[in-house]
Amino acid sequence: MLVLLPPSEGKASSGRGAPLKLESLSLPGLTDARAAVLGELVELCGGDEDKARDVLGLSEGLRGEVAKNAELRTAGARPAGEIYTGVLYDALDLASLDAAAKRRAGRSLLVFSGLWGAVGVNDRIPSYRCSMGVKLPGLGALGAHWRAAMADVLPEAAGGGLVLDLRSSAYAAAWKPKGEVAGRTASVRVLHAPTRKVVSHFNKATKGRIVRSLLSAGAAPKGPAELVEALRDLGYEVEATEPAKAGVAWSLDVLVEEIH
Repeated sequence: MLVLLPPSEGKASSGRGAPLKLESLSLPGLTDARAAVLGELVELCGGDEDKARDVLGLSEGLRGEVAKNAELRTAGARPAGEIYTGVLYDALDLASLDAAAKRRAGRSLLVFSGLWGAVGVNDRIPSYRCSMGVKLPGLGALGAHWRAAMADVLPEAAGGGLVLDLRSSAYAAAWKPKGEVAGRTASVRVLHAPTRKVVSHFNKATKGRIVRSLLSAGAAPKGPAELVEALRDLGYEVEATEPAKAGVAWSLDVLVEEIH
């Protein structure tokens, strides 16, 4: 099972670990694409601060993020699972998983990123600010940059098993499973059962809980149909839409009564 996650806007501080080593990150086929984004981002943020803020879409209150980006090559690095914070990651709470579940997380979770493309939760990265919606002056739109780079790398990472896609739309645009891989991909929405509406904050929290539940239970669904059964066994109310033809991802709705 491969689980695709969005990053979080908020991030923990880099800490005092050894600096980033691009070649040590998962998905080495993305190294050149990562180096290109990193190089331009560091150069941009080491120059005109106002221009950098404008390109990155940062408010005056986030001016300090520009200086942080300028130091990415020398800043301390920590596991990505510690860097990413926010609602989904609070609910997932990787640090409190037992040892077996942590090993499963290391094998199965990929966090998508405007800067790194995608990283494993054990990959050591510095804290940064660069969303997938950014257009860098030289490279252009990061979504398009990563689509080209990921076209070969992500199908191999998906292997022959289930792909559970929990990404937001901006990050989903960076890689869309196709063909046979799409047929074993399931995307998930979380809906407030009485209203059938998506509630953003609760949507993220429930997705974090879903991943935690699967990791803790040692669930290993081989495809979308098996995922539906696994989630129901774990106590989730799930409605599934099986595609009418091959090569199309499944859509799952997880229904919740309470918003908390």
